[in-house]
Amino acid sequence: MKRCIIMPDSYKGTLSSLQICNTMENVIKRHFPECETIKVPMADGGEGTVDCFLYATDAQKIQVRTTGPYGETIETYYARLGDTAVIEMASAAGLVLAKNSKYGLNPRKTTTYGVGLMMKHAIDHGCKEIILGLGGSCTNDAGVGAARALGTCFFDTRGKEFIPTADTLLRIADIDNSIAEERLQGVKVTAMCDIDNPLFGPEGAAYVFAPQKGADDATVRLLDSNLRGLADIIEGVLGKRVSQMPGAGAAGGFGAGVVSFFQGKLRSGIDTLLDLVHFDDLLEGTDMIFTGEGRIDSQSLRGKAVIGIAMRAKVSDVPVVAVVGSIAEDITPAYDMGVTSIFSINRAPMSFEEVKEMSEQNLADTMDSLMRFYRCVEER
Repeated sequence: MKRCIIMPDSYKGTLSSLQICNTMENVIKRHFPECETIKVPMADGGEGTVDCFLYATDAQKIQVRTTGPYGETIETYYARLGDTAVIEMASAAGLVLAKNSKYGLNPRKTTTYGVGLMMKHAIDHGCKEIILGLGGSCTNDAGVGAARALGTCFFDTRGKEFIPTADTLLRIADIDNSIAEERLQGVKVTAMCDIDNPLFGPEGAAYVFAPQKGADDATVRLLDSNLRGLADIIEGVLGKRVSQMPGAGAAGGFGAGVVSFFQGKLRSGIDTLLDLVHFDDLLEGTDMIFTGEGRIDSQSLRGKAVIGIAMRAKVSDVPVVAVVGSIAEDITPAYDMGVTSIFSINRAPMSFEEVKEMSEQNLADTMDSLMRFYRCVEER
């Protein structure tokens, strides 16, 4: 093996994508010292996306002061490559930030305003493309907070302007999006979105995702009703029909907000990242790709990292080996989508709590077995 690409997603709760990259590389180099290894840690748009992008490219780390989920001042950063900014909404409106705040998790009150301030900073400093990672949010405000930060004005039935949160979306009677539209003139906004949930309903933002953000049953019903009302106002005032749009429910409805307020588009997160790192160019002369994630299952087949990589590599006939934490029973279609083989690092039937401390060693042992087999085949 002369050249390989290592590009795993993280094993949630155990190993980061960069840790996996380094472990894989160490084992590969032990068996194939001359092999050129290209490490590209991957992320799904949530926490770690910007760090992965900074590692894999020559992007700049841009420090910025913004606000957190409850309006508190925080310091964070985004990545800039040329005139493109990559921003994680989790860095200003993430679950971890809310959990660690004195207010805790409360999707009725958390806001995406700080995400909008980060977008404004990037635009004010010359960025012409903004890529938003929508994973890991603590919000359910459909992006109205971010829109307000960019200049969108919201009015109640008396014509009085106010700043909405998730629990006051039904107060919105009119929207003036002209300032935001002017600010975004000539700016392309893309949201990395790997789910197809609608804005509201049983599969929508509130019912599916709000409970993990701290919502009880009554709050879920309130949030869902508010999103329904907002969708009607958006359609009536802005002319955008987003209620059942696939991905509208991503990140507490921010998917709908991206389309409604920023004239943006939703796109597969993995395809967006692969384009940013010029993946198709990296394939030339590559003998093997090693990827992986914590668990490969039916959700993976809908366009997560492993399958997104495999489908692109298949076009160039480059083998893809997925080394994962666990394997579900329903992943046979993965092979038709470009995955060559799948291996689990778990070596004995153990609970997650037991096995998570052994993940790095189990990964190294699994890669060692794979390299021994590969070397044997090459030498025959």
